[in-house]
Amino acid sequence: MDFSRSEIKTILDYDLIDLFDLIKKINIERKIHEITYSKNIFLPLTHICKNNCGYCTFKQSPEEASFLLMNKQDVFKQLHEANKYNCTEALFTFGEDADEVDVIKDKLSVYGYDSMVDYVYDLSNVSLNKYNVLPHTNMGIISRNQIHRLKKVNASMGLMLETTNKHLLKTIVHKDSPGKNPDKRIKMISDAGKEKIPFTTGLLIGIGESHEDHLDSLFKLRQLQDKYGHIQEIIIQNFKPKLGIPMENYPEPPIIDLIKLTLVSHIMFPDISIQIPPNLNRKLMSIFAIAGADDIGGISPITMDYVNPDAPWPKIEELKLELDSINYSLVERLPVYNKYINRTFLSPLVYDKVIQIKKEYNIR
Repeated sequence: MDFSRSEIKTILDYDLIDLFDLIKKINIERKIHEITYSKNIFLPLTHICKNNCGYCTFKQSPEEASFLLMNKQDVFKQLHEANKYNCTEALFTFGEDADEVDVIKDKLSVYGYDSMVDYVYDLSNVSLNKYNVLPHTNMGIISRNQIHRLKKVNASMGLMLETTNKHLLKTIVHKDSPGKNPDKRIKMISDAGKEKIPFTTGLLIGIGESHEDHLDSLFKLRQLQDKYGHIQEIIIQNFKPKLGIPMENYPEPPIIDLIKLTLVSHIMFPDISIQIPPNLNRKLMSIFAIAGADDIGGISPITMDYVNPDAPWPKIEELKLELDSINYSLVERLPVYNKYINRTFLSPLVYDKVIQIKKEYNIR
């Protein structure tokens, strides 16, 4: 069903009584009471980044970094550990345009590569062929040609839209982050659609945007999905202040705002999973589940969340117990959703590996 902007805005303005009525309606109509997750290993190839976002703890300067660029031996050691824990996803993450920084360019040259795309291509290829772990790459904005190349060895890719609010490019949030220009990010999401790569995107809530910005962002994603059909999940990620960042004194967004955004996302995107990060919302996953969320993203039994290092992953058994209290179940999935497991959205190599891994680990 199509919803107008005014109808969605009305929900964001609901009082508690109307909100509870809508939650009740959604749960009566909901046929599947499952929350999915992917078992992954988080591989931060480099913390060097051209952007300098006001909320970021991932970026490190060359002087403070404990390493500049993970070498192959370290990556393969981690992938070997991933096999021990039956992880199915290798999350390759690194700073945007890191290879435009001289120290990374020099490291890549020593390793025998010209670019980060070349490097992650080879690492992904080994991940698939030697370790049978499906790569998912999140490396900021790249070109359509680079997306086309990585699709050959990636099960999925991702880039947060964050917001369509260009005014934030002039504030503490994004004033030193040219890659966070919404037009550039929308173009990459579009390019991923043209290349038919299963894609993860989402909104970052609480960085200075308004309800109108939330509406603009959601309707832009709806437009992209209607055109390309490649978005498999939307993350509603809440800002968390951290010591030492420029935005350390910014307030967290109200929980009620996150619940409303989860509700409207569930309504607007019946064809897409709505993801809530569990380590940023501990003990609240049952609330978000009944508000329409159906995924909690990747959880690693091995590595930390390097984007939110002070927010440890909840244990799977803890999540199962919490969701069981509302008669929901936690179900493992792959980094590529079932509707995209076909030869249109996956390369021959990736498709064959996905089928193999689904059988090997008995994942539905």
